[in-house]
Amino acid sequence: MSEAKGALSGITVIDLTRVLAGPYCTQMLGDLGADVIKIERPGAGDDTRRFAPPFVADEAGTSTGESAYFMSANRNKRSIAVDLTTPEGQALVRQLVADADALVENFKTGDLTRYGLGYDDLIKINPKLVYCSITGFGQTGPYASRPGYDFLIQGMGGIMSLTGEPGREPQKVGVPIADVMSGMFAAVAINGALVHAAKTGQGQYIDIGMLDTQVAWLVNQGMNFIHSGVAERLGNAHPNIVPYQVFQTADGHIVVAVGNDGQFRTFARIIGEPGLPDDPDFATNAARVTNRDKVTAHIQAIMTTQPSAHWLTELEKAGIGCGPINTLDQVFEDPHVLAREMVRTIPHPKAGPDGVKIIASPLRLSETPVQYRHHPPLLGEHTDAVLAEKLGLSAAEIAKLRAAGTVG
Repeated sequence: MSEAKGALSGITVIDLTRVLAGPYCTQMLGDLGADVIKIERPGAGDDTRRFAPPFVADEAGTSTGESAYFMSANRNKRSIAVDLTTPEGQALVRQLVADADALVENFKTGDLTRYGLGYDDLIKINPKLVYCSITGFGQTGPYASRPGYDFLIQGMGGIMSLTGEPGREPQKVGVPIADVMSGMFAAVAINGALVHAAKTGQGQYIDIGMLDTQVAWLVNQGMNFIHSGVAERLGNAHPNIVPYQVFQTADGHIVVAVGNDGQFRTFARIIGEPGLPDDPDFATNAARVTNRDKVTAHIQAIMTTQPSAHWLTELEKAGIGCGPINTLDQVFEDPHVLAREMVRTIPHPKAGPDGVKIIASPLRLSETPVQYRHHPPLLGEHTDAVLAEKLGLSAAEIAKLRAAGTVG
């Protein structure tokens, strides 16, 4: 039986992105089967190649010089090193674009236009091209020229005002979530535009602003504010459901998620107070939200009487949402995470025979499964192969470009 092809098999993506939002987007496209050609600066490459330590180690425990950060967002790509500041390098990109399906970039607004690589330039070469720009603030508006950084966007976009304990310093999310969500929104838009191009032969421009995406994924809290004028920082509590938060137990902390009034009646029985729902302050979710402090204080006092294992066992048995608060070592040792194979080992030229571990894609497609075709590439690892395959350049022609510093 032949190996199943990815859903985007046959699609070529020119990747002019670096750091995280753009690379995360193009990694998703690569996971879905696209041929992603990552164009990097000769000698330097993607900034995240230097976001370290930690570096990935080989079988002897020696550093490979490849950063774990870079590897988090760059599998299923081929790297070529091209100097975009030179006319010769720009010409190579234009030639690659001629037969590509999509281009993704996250340069500052207007930077690629100066190189003759803007959307208006390239759509003349390839009318079916899907061109996606990911910037901090989008292509229009008073902030369009500003650089965008995840931390900055989390602050400006409101999520930090909602994260952390009441009365304490605002907190960013523990991973660069504004970058990641921007990359995900971009990948969804690109897939939609590719379908449109396949149907009509018409390419289009996609403008992804990180601040836009941050505002969009305020979701229920954003809508709560629009319609009530209130969206407060609640720590680990839910703004619209009670009890739905972290509780301290006799020996630690657990998450408890009681989603409706029926579940609350079951929950009350488990904690030894079956009559609690008869109290008007506890009877409905709306009442519990209104009387949040009273409700949570009452429940908290009970939860500290038993260890975490007791509550998790009893709540799970009754079908009440609950779970431990795992550290990362516990996450990666969790039997469910192991069963779902969320850590994979793939070959890597520097990692030795045991390969390198990566966090797997969560995308599970029955007919076009994700495949791990390419390790996160070494800088310029595929320059010769891609230029020969895509542009038909001979070894002598590539050597001449390399001697001139056009490619690395």
